Amino acid sequence: MCITAVSRRIVNTYRYAPLFGLVSRRLVRVLLFLWIISCLVSVSWSANPPEPAREFRGTWVASVFNLDWPASAGSGAAGQRAQLIALLDNAKRLNLNAVILQVRPNSDALYRSSVEPWSAWLTGTMGADPGYDPLAFAVEEAHRRGLQLHAWVNPFRALATTKGGMSPKHISRRHPEWIRSYGSQLFIDPGIPEAQAYVKKVLLDIVQRYDIDGLHMDDYFYPYPVAGKEFPDGATFRRFGGGTPRSEWRRQNINRFMSGLYSAVKSEKPHVLVGISPFGIWRPGVPAGTTAGIDAYETLGCDARLWIQRGWLDYLSPQLYWPSEPAAQSFPALYGWWSSQNSSGRHLWPGIATERVGAKRPASEQVRQILTIRRGTGTAGHIHWNNKALLQNRGGVSTLLAANTYAEPALVPASPWLGRSAPARPRLSLKTGGVVDWGSPGKNIGAWLVQWQTTAGWQTQIVGSSQAGVAWRPGAKGVAVRAVSRTGFLSETGFLSN
Repeated sequence: MCITAVSRRIVNTYRYAPLFGLVSRRLVRVLLFLWIISCLVSVSWSANPPEPAREFRGTWVASVFNLDWPASAGSGAAGQRAQLIALLDNAKRLNLNAVILQVRPNSDALYRSSVEPWSAWLTGTMGADPGYDPLAFAVEEAHRRGLQLHAWVNPFRALATTKGGMSPKHISRRHPEWIRSYGSQLFIDPGIPEAQAYVKKVLLDIVQRYDIDGLHMDDYFYPYPVAGKEFPDGATFRRFGGGTPRSEWRRQNINRFMSGLYSAVKSEKPHVLVGISPFGIWRPGVPAGTTAGIDAYETLGCDARLWIQRGWLDYLSPQLYWPSEPAAQSFPALYGWWSSQNSSGRHLWPGIATERVGAKRPASEQVRQILTIRRGTGTAGHIHWNNKALLQNRGGVSTLLAANTYAEPALVPASPWLGRSAPARPRLSLKTGGVVDWGSPGKNIGAWLVQWQTTAGWQTQIVGSSQAGVAWRPGAKGVAVRAVSRTGFLSETGFLSN
């Protein structure tokens, strides 16, 4: 655009300068030569924007017990939508790029399911229709803002509390032979092959019907131990154990589930990230000096180290809720150990305990942990537990993050093992009203990277995949737009100058 405009002025000025006698042809040639060079330098610089920051910045949004969202059961569809929009807007304002929304807390559904009942955390009554589809709404609104939406599920927990009524549609009513009562909760027995197949089918249904960016699981495989009680799967073990030690047999059950689920998700939608957030310590004493109240490997059947080494997941988010000191059992020590085990090169995005910011943990500790991750050897990223702490700006943590740590937006790191193909280069045009337009979004678009050239430098904007344009930013000299694939790869650059 710039060169075309200049060339017209060259012709006209050169043609008519002698008539006015104001400048000589030679002076005109010198001035216009400098003008052309200036324009060419501007175009060359503008057409090569800097590479964007890459970091997974997530937040867990828990629905169980109405911890994060909805604020209360029975608050109504309009109120719940408004609450969800508020937390998505806050995530965007903080320059986060992913929300991990709990949609299956206990064999129920915060989405429209033909298999499992509506969650009581929506309406107060299990099975009662809330009048809208929360997951569909969350996906649409997150993508509108350029945020990823990961569906968080609890595979084998059937009920977090036995208080309250159960729907006839609930798995404990339809298949009571699969259910084990343990403490105050109900669990689906992972050792029963038919029960495993059922859980996998339910999770794949979410992947198939919703445009989610990730399927996320936490550490409820076999349950956390209740003092003095053994998980009551003795009959299952006698039937299927085959002489294997019980704890090893349990791990094999979960390993089989993880491997099979990962393969099934990739067969359906390769770009959907599979993520796990296990207990932050693999085993007590690992690394040296580490202590833990439970042995997740032995008790929960959770061998997360094996899963990341075998590539049975796309990202691992161990719950590293410890502070940076003392050194023996600290965030840096645990993060360093998990990093050393990541031989597959998958994403390592630990959970950080933003909920614990307060008198004994300043907000600066969360920044310190994020900087530790950024200095690590893997792709940078982390997830905040939990979203309520960010909404409340607990201890000023959100203010501190927004001002420094998240000063610029960041793209989610690419996942090359899921495919490297990039979208087509967007073709930009400036429409009436100052709208930068790139037409039909096309396929395989996860977001749009928009970078504005200003006198102060480059400014980054990430917009939703469904958008086909943005308003011209006042004062900008040029804009560069690249499409981002669902696996995080960038197209070539489309460019417009002012």
